[in-house]
Amino acid sequence: MVDLESEVPPLPPRYRFRDLLLGDQGWQNDDRVQVEFYMNENTFKERLKLFFIKNQRSSLRIRLFNFSLKLLSCLLYIIRVLLENPSQGNEWSHIFWVNRSLPLWGLQVLVALISLFETVLLGYLSYKGNIWEQILRIPFILEIINAVPFVISIFWPSLRNLFVPVFLNCWLAKHALENMINDLHRAIQRTQSAMFNQVLILISTLLCLIFTCICGIQHLERIGKKLNLFDSLYFCIVTFSTVGFGDVTPETWSSKLFVVAMICVALVVLPIQFEQLAYLWMERQKSGGNYSRHRAQTEKHVVLCVSSLKIDLLMDFLNEFYAHPRLQDYYVVILCPTEMDVQVRRVLQIPMWSQRVIYLQGSALKDQDLLRAKMDDAEACFILSSRCEVDRTSSDHQTILRAWAVKDFAPNCPLYVQILKPENKFHIKFADHVVCEEEFKYAMLALNCICPATSTLITLLVHTSRGQEGQQSPEQWQKTYGRCSGNEVYHITLEESAFFAEYEGKSFTYASFHAHKKFGVCLIGARREDNKNILLNPGPRYIMNATDICFYINITKEENSAFKNQDQQKKSSGSQPFYHGPSRLPVHSIIASMGTVAIDLQDTSCRSASGPTLSLPTEGIKEIRRPSIAPVLEVADTSSIHTCDLLSDQSEDETTSDEKMSSNLEYAKGYPPYSPYIGSSPTLCHLLHEKVPFCCLRLDKSCQHNYYEDAKAYGFKNKLIIVAAETAGNGLYNFIVPLRAYYRPKKELNPIVLLLDNPLDDLLRCGVTFAANMVVVDKESTMSAEEDYMADAKTIVNVQTLFRLFSSLSIITELTHPANMRFMQFRAKDCYSLALSKLEKKERERGSNLAFMFRLPFAAGRVFSISMLDTLLYQSFVKDYMISITRLLLGLDTMPGSGFLCSMKITEDDLWIRTYARLYQKLCSATGDVPIGVYRTESQKLAVSESQISISVEEWEDTKDCRDQGHARGNHRNSTSSDQSDHPLLRRKSMQWARRLSRKGPKHSGKTAEKITQQRLNLYRRSERQELAELVKNRMKHLGLSTVGYDEMNDHQSTLSYILINPSPDTRLELNDVVYLIRPDPLSFLPNNEPIRNSSICNAAAPDSREETQL
Repeated sequence: MVDLESEVPPLPPRYRFRDLLLGDQGWQNDDRVQVEFYMNENTFKERLKLFFIKNQRSSLRIRLFNFSLKLLSCLLYIIRVLLENPSQGNEWSHIFWVNRSLPLWGLQVLVALISLFETVLLGYLSYKGNIWEQILRIPFILEIINAVPFVISIFWPSLRNLFVPVFLNCWLAKHALENMINDLHRAIQRTQSAMFNQVLILISTLLCLIFTCICGIQHLERIGKKLNLFDSLYFCIVTFSTVGFGDVTPETWSSKLFVVAMICVALVVLPIQFEQLAYLWMERQKSGGNYSRHRAQTEKHVVLCVSSLKIDLLMDFLNEFYAHPRLQDYYVVILCPTEMDVQVRRVLQIPMWSQRVIYLQGSALKDQDLLRAKMDDAEACFILSSRCEVDRTSSDHQTILRAWAVKDFAPNCPLYVQILKPENKFHIKFADHVVCEEEFKYAMLALNCICPATSTLITLLVHTSRGQEGQQSPEQWQKTYGRCSGNEVYHITLEESAFFAEYEGKSFTYASFHAHKKFGVCLIGARREDNKNILLNPGPRYIMNATDICFYINITKEENSAFKNQDQQKKSSGSQPFYHGPSRLPVHSIIASMGTVAIDLQDTSCRSASGPTLSLPTEGIKEIRRPSIAPVLEVADTSSIHTCDLLSDQSEDETTSDEKMSSNLEYAKGYPPYSPYIGSSPTLCHLLHEKVPFCCLRLDKSCQHNYYEDAKAYGFKNKLIIVAAETAGNGLYNFIVPLRAYYRPKKELNPIVLLLDNPLDDLLRCGVTFAANMVVVDKESTMSAEEDYMADAKTIVNVQTLFRLFSSLSIITELTHPANMRFMQFRAKDCYSLALSKLEKKERERGSNLAFMFRLPFAAGRVFSISMLDTLLYQSFVKDYMISITRLLLGLDTMPGSGFLCSMKITEDDLWIRTYARLYQKLCSATGDVPIGVYRTESQKLAVSESQISISVEEWEDTKDCRDQGHARGNHRNSTSSDQSDHPLLRRKSMQWARRLSRKGPKHSGKTAEKITQQRLNLYRRSERQELAELVKNRMKHLGLSTVGYDEMNDHQSTLSYILINPSPDTRLELNDVVYLIRPDPLSFLPNNEPIRNSSICNAAAPDSREETQL
């Protein structure tokens, strides 16, 4: 054992520990083996295989040479036939022997030798152990038949004139062509088209059949009619086309047999080829094929990427995209992973769209599909999310991956991305334009609570329209509403504008007022040339420069406008009275007459410490002249504006010092300390000094800090805003911030109640009976219904239930599909709703994009669909500023010096102003506000329905005596309410039966019987609304809630509301009109506003802005 251990050799030097630490100095002398890789390719066979088969480029050259060689052999055969003199006689020797000249024979032998050598060499290189597999291949057999006889004729001269069917080389040429095309696609690293290959195979097969038939019949008829090649061609074409004139027919049995054989081959081979071609054609129709590279380089196109394409989404995109004149020559390439829908296919077959829209089935995550769509040459790429999925976060994840894939493939292609959840925005910050659905949705719902119908205002502004909707309607409000809906936001450089060029060096407020006075356009914002930030109504201190970009609202852009001379205007309106009325001056006219406005130069100093007011003059002055308005100054007087304290909060001025102190201790201005998601815009808000414990946020449960269990017990001074949502998502942040913004007066801050479930008990506890507004958010769990339009079913029914139970409650909701808005506040027997339905159908037939605008809930701002804002993303391709302006209007973004959207209500004391132009002047001169529209409410002049009133039994008996039964039935048919009749025929018969039953009783019945009879009569007298009211009141009593204030009969069915965007200057103001204002930023008037921006919690004594302007 010891001997064995002593025989163990020591470790090599490089394995010693010392050498591992100090390094190995003797590694150069170690025995090592040099390994050479790919040695098998150094053999002669492998080198030949690499040259002839493996290498794409060299193999392509070999295939091309082989193809040319086969064509040459066929050409030599044709030459031999043309040079041969037809011999007389019908001997069979003419079939086996031909006349071949020596030079021609030499060329054919040379071609045969080369072909045979190449065939044998390729067979040797592709040999894999089975020689019969190589020998029995059809190309090898044909090569042997066509080449071996010529090789034998070299050694046996008497066989030089032996007939050889060289024309069969056409099939070898076809085989070589297919291989050549495959090698060509491999060499240029390009995916071959299966459709192209199949068409090539079909054409080559057909040519080979015809060529074989021509040569075979011509040769077999050498002992018959002696047909030449042209006659054989004529016979083959007539035969294969199934015409069969019969003037040329084969005579010999051999030629007839050959024709039969060729027809059988054609009947077998060609249908197979056509079937494969038809299958590939159908598959290509499904996938869409490719977008032409030549067209992509010569024409402009955009790409629309969606996960599933629905007909509504497609038509909204196409109508909005092609509404702009300069986009008429653009192509739209749709890239969608699903198969084309039947309705989409039907629409894309319309000539108007079939020439401009191309559908490609593919994924944006595949470079091959992006290459098919020519994404690198596209002008823009629109990526839309699928809002109908249950998991909206998953839909956003798919959108993010698509955006990343497009950016990786085409980094210079502009991206327009739609995202659903705000917390996913930061993943696509690189996109040029991003629209987050939940941000806009919650912001519009919030502003609808304080500025009525803000959602309708924004929807109409971002839709392209010419203002022709409703012009065929007999009702005046529909005509006016339709004309004003054509107003949009446009931009132009100041020095290039005929509207605003004369106001260079003037204040923004001065330019806005006089441009509206002279041209009827509403200047709402501006942007410096060296600044990317847009400022909405920067105020009277903003001086217009020649290079400023002006943003204005008008029926059309200035470039499409025509101007009349002032003399023509004076002649056309010389003898007309002062007020022309809204119908005399169409809104879509570019030249809007100002009319006569009383402008008296009077003292413009501060009238009162509470801010500018317009009080009616004394009686003596009132008899002499009309009330006057101060002029708008060209350059704002800084001292005058500061002295008048335009930004002070009147709500605080009117309170006592104790109330001021308590309010200052409760609220402070500052930025929210926590952001719910990355990418939210910081907004200065009203904040509490101390964070409220989480347990106190539960309104329906008491805690150790308070013992309240319902909203009434809290004693809120302002009415509630209730938000009924399925989940408390991050999007609610954009609902709360606009309602708590720093420019909202503290006394008008409404308490916000979040209701995650809405049974009747919870609704009553959260104070629905005295709420200002109830916001119902679309339920995400129902968005993926089997039928697309059923996604809103749960929301619609819930809102209808609320509408029936609490008719006086202002309900604001959002739906997925705009078509479902007709079911909001549904009334089955409402004749007016049926008339509006017919009007909507007519507008849709005329091609209107806003056919739904005349529905009363939408016009009044009670409902909107977030899918309407898809057009905002589409418009940003032409108007890249639209998203920024919309975000500023909704309060999603705040810029230093930019104004905000608010509203004011016209009261009786303000009607002396009379016209919209005088109101414009008053607001610009007093507070610097810029009005942009009017929200008007009118009485709905309809016949009173029987279902809207409650009639007792005695009243009904009296009515019966006075009126005949036919007239009563006529009124019943003219009912305009959707509620069931309060006393239908069955109810009336029951009431008559109850009355007869009471009369049949004994004259001297007891008190018990009379009491029961009276209760029974009272039960029958109740209307349906009274039953619902009784149900609600009984439930409130059961919960221990007070029923005081529950107004069960106050219904808003007799009124209609609509919006007038940028109305004409002579539009008359009416009582209860709500005017939309863009108010200047209050912080821009402060001498030192920088500390406010740098501080998270500001001094509570900072001045607030007034919410309403006193006139």
